[in-house]
Amino acid sequence: MFQITKVSKSTKARLGRISTDHGTIDTPIFMPVGTQGTVKAIKKNQLEQEIDAEIILGNTYHLYLRPGMDIIEHVGGLHEFMNWQRPILTDSGGYQIFSLSDNRELSEDGAKFKSHLDGSEHLFTPENVVDIQRKLGSDIIMILDECPPYPCDHDYVEDSMNLTYRWAKRGREAFLNTTSRYGYRQFQFGIVQGGTYKDLRKISSEQMVSIGFEGLAIGGLSVGEPADLMYEITDWNTEFLPADKPRYLMGVGTPANLLQCIALGIDMFDCVMPTRNARNGMIFTKEGTVNIRNAKWKHHHHPLDENFPSELCSLYNMSYIHHLFRADEILGLILASIHNLTFYLWLMRECRERIRNDEFHHWYPGMMEQLERRV
Repeated sequence: MFQITKVSKSTKARLGRISTDHGTIDTPIFMPVGTQGTVKAIKKNQLEQEIDAEIILGNTYHLYLRPGMDIIEHVGGLHEFMNWQRPILTDSGGYQIFSLSDNRELSEDGAKFKSHLDGSEHLFTPENVVDIQRKLGSDIIMILDECPPYPCDHDYVEDSMNLTYRWAKRGREAFLNTTSRYGYRQFQFGIVQGGTYKDLRKISSEQMVSIGFEGLAIGGLSVGEPADLMYEITDWNTEFLPADKPRYLMGVGTPANLLQCIALGIDMFDCVMPTRNARNGMIFTKEGTVNIRNAKWKHHHHPLDENFPSELCSLYNMSYIHHLFRADEILGLILASIHNLTFYLWLMRECRERIRNDEFHHWYPGMMEQLERRV
């Protein structure tokens, strides 16, 4: 499934390739988030042609509640339902259940929760989230886990980590005892937990490695801890993950976060930030972050960057984009969303090229500094 082709000088950055029946994925890679079977405000052909997304992410929790598994299974899975024939990874819904702390109950059986749509009660177990993702037909499926909050005491995180381990063993057994509904391969990733405690991260990594998943994710970070602590724990955690399997840091992050974590040995990322921030007028560029709502752009009658391959940069003046946002016009949200994802995927290609040419180790610190600026 996964092949490493090069490792960066003086960093842990890796160049690799994930092979699935819906196509290959070059790593490091960022996965646009298509929570409910759509990347918000972006059409399929834009994802394929303008943004060139190699893989997108869907969410088990949301798709299970709406439109429901019967509808998706009837049309032949999520690929057919949304007319997307490139790879898909689906999250198990563990993070969404974590965010419903007032409306969920955890037990050895699984996670009981109330729907945010209508208040109806449901139970996710390690086994039925595998069955749901079999019906979705995603190429990469995630185990059910508990994501503890930050900050959180050591005893709670340890109990949570061990519960995730027991769930993981059951989830793996369910995966191995079932097959894909649609005749193509599916892979299953485990999720390392342990909060910000290094001893627990080491134990959880060893637990997940022992189960034999095709890939491993680092969960429970980017939940409120400082960025420097996230980097420290990520650096520590990758030391205990096998070199021959993909490493996925869940829910991260800013462009600068991605660069630093690539240097720490991460291969895969997802985050709602590029599209969510776009809808709020925050635009990512090589020179830093632009708040297009600011009055300073009202009389800026020039494109943002004529050399960058997005319509927002090359076809429209900043004064016009500013006007669209101030007037609450949908076109502004669409252009900004396409641009931000185009930028994230450009950044991943640039990282891969720098690793390939042995330039990454001296290029990324300066690039991080640029990306953290406010323009």
